[in-house]
Amino acid sequence: MSNPLLKQYDAAPFADIKNEHFLPAITQLIEQAKNEINTIVENNEAPGFTNTVEALAYSGNQLNRASSIFFNLNGAETNEEIQKIAQEVSPMLSNFQNDLLLNEALFKRVKTVYDQRNQLDLNPEELTLLEKQYKSFARNGANLSETDKKKLRSIDAELAQLTLKFGENVLAETNAFEMLITDESDLAGLPEGTIEAAAQAAREKDKEGWLFTLQYPSYIPFMKYAENRELRKKLSLAFGSRAFHNNEYNNTTNVLAIAKLRHQRALLLGYESHAHFVLEERMAETPAKVQSFLNELLEKAKPAAQREFDELGAFAREMDGIDELQKWDGAYYAEKLKQQRFDLDDEKLKPYFKLENVIQGVFKVAEKLFGLQFDKVDHIDTYHEEVQTFEVKDAEGKLVTLFYADFHPRPGKRGGAWMTSYKPQQIKDGVNHRPHVSIVCNFTKPTSSKPSLLTFNEVTTLFHEFGHALHGMLANTVYPNLSGTSVYWDFVELPSQIMENWCYEKETLELFATHYKTGEVIPMELVEKIKESATFHEGMQTLRQISFGLLDMAWHGQDPSAIDDVKDFENDAFKSTRLYPETESTCMSTSFSHIFQGGYSAGYYSYKWAEVLDADAFEYFKQEGIFNKKVAFKFKQHVLSQGGTEDPMDLYVRFRGKKPNPDALLKRAGLLN
Repeated sequence: MSNPLLKQYDAAPFADIKNEHFLPAITQLIEQAKNEINTIVENNEAPGFTNTVEALAYSGNQLNRASSIFFNLNGAETNEEIQKIAQEVSPMLSNFQNDLLLNEALFKRVKTVYDQRNQLDLNPEELTLLEKQYKSFARNGANLSETDKKKLRSIDAELAQLTLKFGENVLAETNAFEMLITDESDLAGLPEGTIEAAAQAAREKDKEGWLFTLQYPSYIPFMKYAENRELRKKLSLAFGSRAFHNNEYNNTTNVLAIAKLRHQRALLLGYESHAHFVLEERMAETPAKVQSFLNELLEKAKPAAQREFDELGAFAREMDGIDELQKWDGAYYAEKLKQQRFDLDDEKLKPYFKLENVIQGVFKVAEKLFGLQFDKVDHIDTYHEEVQTFEVKDAEGKLVTLFYADFHPRPGKRGGAWMTSYKPQQIKDGVNHRPHVSIVCNFTKPTSSKPSLLTFNEVTTLFHEFGHALHGMLANTVYPNLSGTSVYWDFVELPSQIMENWCYEKETLELFATHYKTGEVIPMELVEKIKESATFHEGMQTLRQISFGLLDMAWHGQDPSAIDDVKDFENDAFKSTRLYPETESTCMSTSFSHIFQGGYSAGYYSYKWAEVLDADAFEYFKQEGIFNKKVAFKFKQHVLSQGGTEDPMDLYVRFRGKKPNPDALLKRAGLLN
């Protein structure tokens, strides 16, 4: 069988790849990567930077590319067959990783070079690579006894399968729920576009009426606008109880098993907890620092959040006689209050945010800041007809990157939005290999009468993911494992979160926010209202993010072996941040994919951590002008292009001239008196 994944290719050969190619390709590429490692180990020359550390950094390139294609498909276009392959492939890759990190002869060579590092005259990137390599061995069991190495392998293989299963269950539960409305009066309050999309969703399933699901573009407008409180409750409880039902998709045992195995793994490696292990390689450094960071924010945000919540409760009581505000009331009454206070709602804004225009807008911002040109092309293979492809060039017309964009929900796509890569950037043999970067989102779909019109929240999401994409696109490092977004996890959100700031600026909005029917530029008064309303309910929003960070730290910052009830444990973790009454049938942890499937375990705090950086960094842009070329060049030179080549705080200070000031975030959020 001719397997496209085993050939040399530049762009991912999606058109030629079939599901049956993955298992044999990954099996063979693991062997190929093992041979590359053996060549390093069996080298008779004395261990040196080039023949050991550099050789290791460039090894396994084709395996990494094939597995990234596979796991990206498992996230964006999965099916039962792919999920089954994932259950086979994950432990294989986990074992390979263990073989690599527990390879004594390889570690010995790396350690020899590491011990001589002060005599080697290495540049900062080479030194970082060497230190990271040495630490990755030491932090992943290279110094363990044979018995403990076996235990570690077994834990890692089990974790690989459990985290996959966790994600599959959340997707299955999200797809399984449907709320079919057949009585038109139950649609009261819903925007015309939402009703039209629900009718289209019903037709696609050969049903009469209006179909609502747990996908964000269906779920969020219903929670915001539907007058029928009982139906809001039904949808809210379904969303909040994903993978918490007494069925085959229940994630409670997976959550407990993942948390306990992570803890066992940390103990085995000599750490007090999983969080201690993770945070050693983060800007925050220790669980105590994260806890104090979150508690300090909690102290500032809690009074504001309580005031906002009490005001919202009084508003709902006055408007509809609601005795006690419930979770399914929050978005609805907040939207009503926001409309009353600012005379602003998403339905007024959406006509100005046609998806195609917003895409052109984000490209225009990248052009004004970094001199990038985006040309849409159709000769690049994609995994689905909805995926768009672009060649990105610099001001001199040189190729910077291939960019893929996938915008709408499908049954085979997990929820949320993310950036990913199909080919890393690296400089090898004098050639700068440019990256292939992708963003995947779940935005409002076009209907038969309307194009895809985005909510303002979707606009900021697009800018956010595009910020991650820029971090990948503008990478300019020698080694692939230090390139682009390969940075400390609490630094990775800086490029994404800073980009959101441009969405609130008049100069930016005038570039792309034009009415999809009339072409009229968004009126100034709407721009002012967007800015005014930017801090609306910021106390409650901040409290919500803090609560997720605290839940994450509760799972990962202590010994979880005595926990036997996921819901009770979660209730306890949420105690200091709770505003709404608790609902017994819902559970956050069983669908908290960020920490139980994605890479955010002991790292959810990093969204808030990076907000301190992004608020401080954007203040610099505002001082000099939001499209100031000099500041943009410094941001590109010291942050976007450098990846993980140096300590992130050093890179930040080089860009900003000083360490970040946390007051910038509190000021922007309206939480500073």
